[in-house]
Amino acid sequence: MEEHRELRVFLHLARTLSFGRTSQDCHVSPATLTRLVQRLEARLGQRLFDRGPRGVALTDEGRRFREYAVAAVDLWHAYRQGEVGPGELSGRLGLFATVTACQALLPDLLAPFRAAHPRIRVDLRTGDAAAALARLDEGEVDAAVAAIPGRLPASLVSRTVAVTDLVFVAGTAEAGLEGPFVLPRRGLVREAADRWLRGRLPWRPEVVAEPEGHEALLALVALGYGTGIVPRMVLETSVMRDRVRVVAADPAPAPLAVGLCVRRADLRRPLVAALWSLTDGVRHTV
Repeated sequence: MEEHRELRVFLHLARTLSFGRTSQDCHVSPATLTRLVQRLEARLGQRLFDRGPRGVALTDEGRRFREYAVAAVDLWHAYRQGEVGPGELSGRLGLFATVTACQALLPDLLAPFRAAHPRIRVDLRTGDAAAALARLDEGEVDAAVAAIPGRLPASLVSRTVAVTDLVFVAGTAEAGLEGPFVLPRRGLVREAADRWLRGRLPWRPEVVAEPEGHEALLALVALGYGTGIVPRMVLETSVMRDRVRVVAADPAPAPLAVGLCVRRADLRRPLVAALWSLTDGVRHTV
C-alpha cells in the first residue's frame, strides 16, 4: 500500500536525518522525497523536520509521528502474517551494539530469536557505546545492547545479559596505577575510572589522552602512552590483548552490567516483544 510505503520512507529519513541518503537508499529522487514529506506535513498541519545550518532534525511533532509510523508499519506486518504462515512474524528490527558486543554476545543472544522468527530482518548497527542509549531513546533503533547505568531513563527498560569486570591495562613494565592515564572520553567506563581514581589517588591524575572508543584506547596503551581501563570483555576480544598487560587494582573497580535495552512503550510491538521474550535467561559473566 502506498501509505505504508510513505511511512517506511519517512521512518528511514527520521533515522538517517539525511535527505540524500534516504533518497539513495529508498530509490526515490530528491524531489519526490521532498514532496512526500510536504504531503505528510500538509495532512498533519505540522512540520515534521527542521532544516538548518547544522543539518536535519526531527521536530517534536516529528518524534510523535515517528511513534505512530512505527506502530502502523508493525500492524501492517502483523496483518500480512497470514501470507507467511500462521504465527510467523516478519519485518525489520533495528539493533545497536558495539563491535565487542557483536562478537562476544550477539551470536548467543540472538540465536533463539533468529530460529523462531527467520523472516524478521535485523538491521544491525555498531558504534560508540556511550551513544547507544541515546540512539535508542531517540528512536533511531528498536533495541540496543549496551552498558546499563545505575539510573536508566524512565522511558527505557533493560535486561542484564552480561556482567564484565573493568580492568586497568598497561603497555610497558613501568606503567602502573600512578599514571599517566589513557581514559575514555565519556561513558560509564570513564565515570567508573574517575570514581576509582578520586578515591585512591591523593593527587589529580594526569590524563594524557581521551579516545572515543575502547580499541583506540588499547592502541594508545600498547604504544606506551599510559595506563588505561577497559571492560575485560573488550580486552579478551581485542587484537591488542597480547600487547598489553592487566595491572592489578585493590580493590578492583565495580563490574559493568551489559543489558538488552528497549523503549518501554515498544514492548507492545510484536517484533520487540518477540526479541524481549526470547532473550530471557541469556547471561554471560566475563
